[in-house]
Order: sequence, then structure tokens, then C-alpha cells
Amino acid sequence: MRPFNLIAACSENRVIGRDGRLPWRIAEDRDFFMQKTAGQVVVMGRICYEAWSSAGEDGRRPVVVTSHAFPPPIRVAGSLTAALELAAGLPGEIFICGGQRIFEEAIAMPGAARLYLTVVHAVVSGDRTFPEWTDIFTREVARRESSGDGARYTFLTLER
Repeated sequence: MRPFNLIAACSENRVIGRDGRLPWRIAEDRDFFMQKTAGQVVVMGRICYEAWSSAGEDGRRPVVVTSHAFPPPIRVAGSLTAALELAAGLPGEIFICGGQRIFEEAIAMPGAARLYLTVVHAVVSGDRTFPEWTDIFTREVARRESSGDGARYTFLTLER
């Protein structure tokens, strides 16, 4: 299995979503995510894909984990393992983009090599969370503090 990355933003209490959406709007985080995944393979669940209508733009190659059918060029796989096998045959880095169940499965796999995580310095309510990562991604490669759109946040790059 090819190594892959996880990319996410979560609050201090690990919330990543509420009612099918991000619980914040932070332009700098969105720009970081879009720049990092442009031209790459993005693996996500169906709900995440349906919420991100531009997943196939900027040269991204989406792979959706679902039992539903989508028209080409969207690639579909019935499991995360099958999605990663499919993604391994495509050019570019592989990024796991969500949602909660996909993150939970991916973070436990040995191929999860790097985590790009934006930690929003707030405690927010939500119905989707990011799994505990601190015992898995123990090596900090980069850190950058920032603020904007009424929030403070930290961009972290972590490795196993």
C-alpha cells in the first residue's frame, strides 16, 4: 500500500462537522486545503463528496467510498481499502479528506504517514469528530500559528 496523508481541520474538542458542514468559515484554512490537494488524489466518503461540489476541480482526482454510483470521472470504491488500492494506481499524493468514519479507519492504517491538521482554538458543538491523533502522529514537522475570520488556529504537519 502506498503511503497516504490525512488532511483536516478540527476544534480543540476534535469537532470536524455539524449538520453536514464545517462549523466555521476560515478562508486561510480553506485556501491551505485547496492548495495542498490541488492536482492530487482525494479520498472521501459520499457525504463529504456531496458537500464538496468542486472536489474534481484544480486537477484533483476524487475517489469516493460509497455503494452509490457516480458518473465518470468520479471513481467509486466500496471500502476504504479498495479506495486506497484504486488511488495507488493514480498519479499524485493521496489525501484522505473525510468524513468521520473514513478518518477513523484511515488513521489506524499503517499507510497513514502524515497528518495535515488545522486546530481551531475553540470548543464548538458538532455531530462529527476527528479521531484522537496524539499517540499516532507523534512527530511535529511544522507548526504555524495564525488568525482570521474571528478565529485563532494552528496549522500542524505531523508524522508517525
